[in-house]
Amino acid sequence: MVSPAVGPDADLARRAWLQRSAASALSAATLGTGLWPLHPARAAPGGLPSNVGHGDSSPQWEQLRERLFGHQRLHVGSPGLVQLSVPLRAAYGASVPVKISSHLPQTPERHVRRLTLLVDKNPSPVAAVLTLTPELGQADFETRLRVDEYSHIRVVSELSDGSLHLDSRYVKVSGGCSAPPNRDAPQLIGRTSFRLPAGLHADGPTPAEVTVLHPNDTGFELNQVTLMFIPPHFVRSLRVSRGEALLFDADLDFSISENPTWRFHFLHRPGERLGAEVLDTREQHFSARFDPATGQAS
Repeated sequence: MVSPAVGPDADLARRAWLQRSAASALSAATLGTGLWPLHPARAAPGGLPSNVGHGDSSPQWEQLRERLFGHQRLHVGSPGLVQLSVPLRAAYGASVPVKISSHLPQTPERHVRRLTLLVDKNPSPVAAVLTLTPELGQADFETRLRVDEYSHIRVVSELSDGSLHLDSRYVKVSGGCSAPPNRDAPQLIGRTSFRLPAGLHADGPTPAEVTVLHPNDTGFELNQVTLMFIPPHFVRSLRVSRGEALLFDADLDFSISENPTWRFHFLHRPGERLGAEVLDTREQHFSARFDPATGQAS
């Protein structure tokens, strides 16, 4: 079934795509003995691809494009509207740095209202769908992704006028969805915090980071002691606000790395605190409040 690409049901269709992905992962982990079904290993025909263009397509992308955007035109080659930065060869497949840049000022008249981040060949290819507001001031984001095999990473930017703009990068790394997780401090799961890496900017967008301590288990990771697969458990949604104003709302999946961190921007208003509301796949809620003026949690 093809999700509607336009009209009032578009947002619901995109959220349903993410929810079906999570439901599939969770149900697979509870079948039978609680293990994921094992599949035979398959080598890539002719070995791993080595000369793949950043703008090339893939069978996975063609299916995703139809399901998420239907027949809408995707504008390519407009770096002033959206630009994706990813290393060609990442050091670690479970933590691939990704930067999304937009040089379009985030104003009420014209702004980025949605960003969709995808990894073509991941088991769950839709990593994040971010709904943005002009209160960000600047639609730039940074995070880290799990990449399971050599794949394109793509971002689709939807502007307030309804136009869609695409940028993509090819990354040569693998093993991100099955990498052993960190289990050093399970008692800290859910701790959420903000920081201002460059201080407070009173005359323009201020860069900020929000981090949730969470294993973001994919369901493909093997417990090194029991040799059993760890059930999926990851951050499903993140909502960041300033005072009563929404900055961005993110629907997320396990393609986001462990301890998910998002760098974003916001327009400071004196007396208004930053807030984060987090929900994971076990229906656990976490939250944080932060005073940009003092740099302290509140």
